[in-house]
Amino acid sequence: MQFIIMGHDHADAKPRRAESRQAHLDALAPLKDSGRVLYAAALLDDSAEMVGSMIVADFDSRAEVDAYLAAEPYVQNNVWGKIDVTACKVAPSFAKK
Repeated sequence: MQFIIMGHDHADAKPRRAESRQAHLDALAPLKDSGRVLYAAALLDDSAEMVGSMIVADFDSRAEVDAYLAAEPYVQNNVWGKIDVTACKVAPSFAKK
């Protein structure tokens, strides 16, 4: 099942985001390589500053999403203040072949 994960940063998270960014990217790399993370992007404000993250991922269940989030560096380091998880279905024209 595919999910959209939207992590919205705490207002004071900029320094923690910078400190945690490489660990966040490193944690995503094997998920991307295995095809579990389909797409990811930083959310930007009007000044092009990072204020959150969006991930489209394929997990077997919401429980697996929750397990991923429990180990996610931005969660562990208190970068994301609000996390929205929504089940979705990637359109066939965008799915990997």
